[in-house]
Amino acid sequence: MSIISRRDAGKLLLAGCAGALVPAGKLRGATQINSVVRGVQIGAQSYSFRDLPPDGIIKAFQTVGLGECELSSGVEPPTVKGPEIDKWLSKAPLDYFKGLRRKYNDAGVSIYAYTYGFRKGFTDEQIERGFQIAQAMGVKYITSSANVSVAPRVDKYAQKYKIMVGFHGHDSTNPDEFSTPETFARAMKGASPYIGVNLDIGHFVAAGGDPVAYLREHHAKIVTLHIKDRKKNHGDNLPFGQGDTPIVAVLQLLRDNHWKIPANIEYEYGTPGMDTIIEMKKCFAYCKKALES
Repeated sequence: MSIISRRDAGKLLLAGCAGALVPAGKLRGATQINSVVRGVQIGAQSYSFRDLPPDGIIKAFQTVGLGECELSSGVEPPTVKGPEIDKWLSKAPLDYFKGLRRKYNDAGVSIYAYTYGFRKGFTDEQIERGFQIAQAMGVKYITSSANVSVAPRVDKYAQKYKIMVGFHGHDSTNPDEFSTPETFARAMKGASPYIGVNLDIGHFVAAGGDPVAYLREHHAKIVTLHIKDRKKNHGDNLPFGQGDTPIVAVLQLLRDNHWKIPANIEYEYGTPGMDTIIEMKKCFAYCKKALES
């Protein structure tokens, strides 16, 4: 395996991103919701709507006005809960996931990436299953909270299925968890073009990173961004504009450089009793204002 050049990596990423950034086009017979703002695709990680049932999540994307989805919560039927989910994912017919993609398409929402965690204790069959599900849904990207040490095993299947994996960082001090530029670099060193980054700018700031600088240097390898606001030094998740995360600068960097990287809102600051859809509308409005100013 060899390291791809930034230029070639950018071509690979752009090839997958282009379809997600077409305004108000046709999506397999449905009119796609247009949530592109000044050339930047704003979407959401479906985990944002984790308090809703699967069909409610789809409706929430429509209500908020977001046309692009990074699919995590809402994959499994509402009857499947907690530890049952992993077992269900390993056995569910792949046609189920094809049908799920059609439901999102019919609602005008494009599933851009599928989220599947790769952990070091996984068997090869469990790793490959994530790619099989992503392939069934017709997506070109997987985003993953994973161990750094499992990256070479994941890369083998990423190459087989030609699906790019963006590893997701958290605010962690565990050297086998993704959090800092060094941990992402270890995963990509010697890897194929199919290994990249899902940069969560809030977690990155909380862990001591500078997402603007990282985006400038590594944009060609970034699959998606997670947009949230956190305080530095392992601080709290907060409503947009109240933390230390440079959301405005990041979004404007995408806009001004025409980098075709989806910016997916991930709502995590809420407390019980808050209305998720109202808060997501506020987050979307904040992003639009940042891009239109």
